[in-house]
Amino acid sequence: MIARRAVIAAAACLLARPVAGQGIFVMADAWIPADAVDWRYLGDSVMGGVSRGQARLEGTVLRLSGTVSTENRGGFIQARTELPEGLPEAARGLRLRVRGNGERYFIHLRTTRTALPWQYHQQGFETGPDWADVTLPLAGFAPSGRMMAGGLRPAEVRSLGLVAYGRDHEADVSLAGFGVF
Repeated sequence: MIARRAVIAAAACLLARPVAGQGIFVMADAWIPADAVDWRYLGDSVMGGVSRGQARLEGTVLRLSGTVSTENRGGFIQARTELPEGLPEAARGLRLRVRGNGERYFIHLRTTRTALPWQYHQQGFETGPDWADVTLPLAGFAPSGRMMAGGLRPAEVRSLGLVAYGRDHEADVSLAGFGVF
């Protein structure tokens, strides 16, 4: 599966092209479909929490659903994919195609500088019942703690997590694909 991920990362670099006069990169009408990478489910039970959920592919779409509970100092469920090659150096942000149950969800990025399990850079987004494209600038990702250096370096990103986090709620969010700009 490492080879498959490397191919996806290479495709992302090759598909990225400059937009004339704007100095940004966009995916050339291409998304990395959610089913093109390997996803792993993580929940707060690894640290004593009681949230319950699942991450599964439904056709080509990743669906994260469950009950998030802040009891026992918990409060998250997550589907994570590894990005061993990082993001393209010129990446300025992420694009997602998502839908959900109206709750706010998050993307967590881990980097070569996030050594501890509770370290990540986070940015939230809103969902609704219809598919929507969401743009998340890298500059908008906040570190999870004061001891972390701010600012993301695209080449240092090593994983992307789709996360239901931080409050008691029923989670139901789907991801059709993602890309960079």
